[in-house]
Amino acid sequence: MNKNTFFKYTLCHCLLLCFMSLSCFGQTSTKDFVVVLDAGHGGKDTGNRGNGYMEKKIALTIALEIGKQLSSQNGIKVIYTRKDDRFVELKNRAKIANQADADLFISIHCDAFTSPQAYGAGTFVLGLHRNKDNFRIAQNENSVIFLEEDHETTYEGFDPNNPESVISLVLMQETYNSQSIEAANTIQRSFVTNLKRKDRTVKQAGFLVLRETYMPSVLVEVGFLTNKNEGAYLNSTSGQREMATTISKAIINYKKQLEASVVKEDQAVIVAEKETPAVKENPAKTIDTNGIVFKVQIAAISKSIDLSRKNFKGLTNLSKEKSGNLFRYFYGETDSYDEAEKLKKKAIKKGYEHAFLVAYKDGVKIKISEAISTK
Repeated sequence: MNKNTFFKYTLCHCLLLCFMSLSCFGQTSTKDFVVVLDAGHGGKDTGNRGNGYMEKKIALTIALEIGKQLSSQNGIKVIYTRKDDRFVELKNRAKIANQADADLFISIHCDAFTSPQAYGAGTFVLGLHRNKDNFRIAQNENSVIFLEEDHETTYEGFDPNNPESVISLVLMQETYNSQSIEAANTIQRSFVTNLKRKDRTVKQAGFLVLRETYMPSVLVEVGFLTNKNEGAYLNSTSGQREMATTISKAIINYKKQLEASVVKEDQAVIVAEKETPAVKENPAKTIDTNGIVFKVQIAAISKSIDLSRKNFKGLTNLSKEKSGNLFRYFYGETDSYDEAEKLKKKAIKKGYEHAFLVAYKDGVKIKISEAISTK
């Protein structure tokens, strides 16, 4: 047995053992569905004070109760942006969610309006304002940045009072827009079905707290404190428990829907990949005598996104290919395995924690082990 053959045999044997170990582990342990619950306001930021009630207290109580109910479910892990009456800057709320590699971000708030007749629970995702009411709600929630030091630098000159500032927000969450809307729809349906609340439908608005989260994100306005009856309900123990139960049920349903859709999508991709050749944009190039190229895969989603740095956390040298129903996105391109590992580490630091290496030979995808043994 020559040296190359021995190396290939040993490498394949080790990979097989690793795969078997991972397969066995996977049968008894799977990644939890991570939900980050964000109780709006807190500390020096009281939120709105409609009818003398305090938004920050109501939001916190509901968030803690949601977390308590979700934590009793197998496979769900709950993380809070705050568990007591403290001030948390908006940028840090998103940071907590990103560092937790969360699957869903839910921000809890109470609404207010000049008319005491306004009532009903609503859900919002990040997007352009459709009307003045949506802008008003986002304006109220975003104004908390004025309580933060050096907010102009932190939020790159964002002005809560300027509708044009919102345009820059939308691009960051574009990748997760459809899932955010689905999560918001599930919560909204739960309000209507379980509590017979007025259906205010899912709306889009420029909420700064949702801008930099790297997962589906929803802001929930549980009702109007400025409405006498609704304010009293939301300030009551029973009302807060009912709202929490309704939201937690919706999150559990969303998780089930997501799991079902992933199974269907995986099955469709397997069939499609057998029937449809991959269509590539900026395909892998042959850049050395062996024709081996390494890239870092950073995402695989069903939506085609423009390969601009603003859509990929500042990364450049991007490429993508369509495989079945999915678009696979790649960062970097090199004929050096060591350099590829450095690129992967950079992608992970940028927030793509599940980034991994892929290899091509003469433009055709091959196994990493084959690429290494060929080098």
